[in-house]
Amino acid sequence: MRVAIAGAGSVGRSIARELLANEHQVLLIDKDPRKVHPDRIEGAEWLLGDACEVANLENAGLEEFDVVIGATGDDKVNLVLSLLAKTEFSVRRVVARINHPANEWLFTEAWGVDVAVSTPRVLAALVEEAVEVGDVVRLFGLRQGQANLVEVTLPDRAPCAGRAVRDLDLPKDAALVAIVRGARVITPSAEEPLESGDELLFVALPEAEKELHRSVLGD
Repeated sequence: MRVAIAGAGSVGRSIARELLANEHQVLLIDKDPRKVHPDRIEGAEWLLGDACEVANLENAGLEEFDVVIGATGDDKVNLVLSLLAKTEFSVRRVVARINHPANEWLFTEAWGVDVAVSTPRVLAALVEEAVEVGDVVRLFGLRQGQANLVEVTLPDRAPCAGRAVRDLDLPKDAALVAIVRGARVITPSAEEPLESGDELLFVALPEAEKELHRSVLGD
C-alpha cells in the first residue's frame, strides 16, 4: 500500500516508521526544510513543499496513493489537504488529525475526510473504556458513513451472559465485530457464548447506540 503523510513532525514520522515496519511504501511531505531529513527514516520517500499546493501534490503523484494522512499540527492544512486529495486526486482513503477539539465538526466527508482522529477524544474514550462497565463507550468515529466504533463491557450478571451471539437482538445499524476476552481477541461466530467481563466491539451508527445498549444490557 502507498501512503502519503503530510507533516514530518514527531507524529508524522512515528506513523511513517510504523507503516514502513509493516512493509508499506511511505512518502513524507513537509514545507519546513528543518524537518526533511531522509536519513532519519530509512526507506521513506521525502518531498519538500507545501502540502496545500496542488502543484506539489501533482509532483508527488498523489493520485497513485492508496491513503493520504494529514498529520500536521495545523487543522487548516489537514483540512485543505484532505479536500484536495479527495476531490482533485480521487484518493480512496483520507485520514486527518484533529489538533483542536473545537474544530472537530469540520472534519467530515464534506471536506474529504474519511477518518478523523482527535487525540483528546481518543484519550477520553480510552479512560472511559477503562472504568465504565455496563455502558456503551464510543471509542472512534469512522467518518465515512458516520459510523462509530463502540465498546460495551459486560457487567456481572449481564442479561446476555451465557447466551450465544446469535441470541443478541441487535439493531439493524449495528454489527458485532470482535470480542476481547482476557488476552484473547475472538472473531464472533453465531455459536460463541458471551461471558461477564467480555469487551464487545461494535460498529454502529450514532442513532443505533441507544437501542444497542438496550439489546446488550437490557433496560
